[in-house]
Amino acid sequence: MKLYAAGDELRAATGPEYGRIFDQEVVEAVMQIAGEGIGDARWKIPGVLDWSTMLYDPDAPVTIDSTTLYASDHDVFIFLVDDRNRIEVGKLRDGSPDLMFRGFYVTNSETGSSALKIVAFYLRAVCMNRNLWGVEGFEEISMIHSKYAPSRFIEEARPALQSFANGSTRKLIDGVNAAKAARVADNQDDAISFLAARKFTRAQISSVLDTHEREEGRPARSVWDMAQGITAVARNIAHSDDRISFELEARKLLDKVAA
Repeated sequence: MKLYAAGDELRAATGPEYGRIFDQEVVEAVMQIAGEGIGDARWKIPGVLDWSTMLYDPDAPVTIDSTTLYASDHDVFIFLVDDRNRIEVGKLRDGSPDLMFRGFYVTNSETGSSALKIVAFYLRAVCMNRNLWGVEGFEEISMIHSKYAPSRFIEEARPALQSFANGSTRKLIDGVNAAKAARVADNQDDAISFLAARKFTRAQISSVLDTHEREEGRPARSVWDMAQGITAVARNIAHSDDRISFELEARKLLDKVAA
């Protein structure tokens, strides 16, 4: 048995063949792809949306409130985007472009509670919603803890991210249009029933529908609307792992119409 401890605290006990991936190794691996994450490479910490003007600034200084780099005593989350290369997926109410950016997140638990994972997503500039949606062919790379996982991670992640970054925007735009066209409710009762059938609680349903109508200026009636309401509510979930779990419910909806 192998023991992993910090001071007098036992943090994990594993078999002798288990290869632990330390969070530091994951951070070092991501830095080979994204540098410091502050604009010195293509992938970076997202900019900031000014909620008073609704203008997105990709070069806003990184602060403790705007950072997307998180670490605890047992895991690490890294969220980076390509927000200088914008994708227009439609128009907003005022006629301005509705923009999305490619992004990815990396998560790892050095105590072994979860695998090393990299997942692609799209960040919507107007609301900072994260859409965990692999419509361009790259959704997720996951690796169990093993001795050579960090180097394997680089070998697999680098070409996947390069392909993702340089891929055609057509599939994303077509996917957004399909989600907007997929009407799932004709009225509020239908919208409530749609979300209730997907195991959302009464409080969650109210929050999703109210948030969408407040931010988008119309009631939620399509798959796209439902996904944006879900991801908007997720923004206020404090812990990254809980937020991702909630956002994945939106991905399930989007994946169905994009298939």
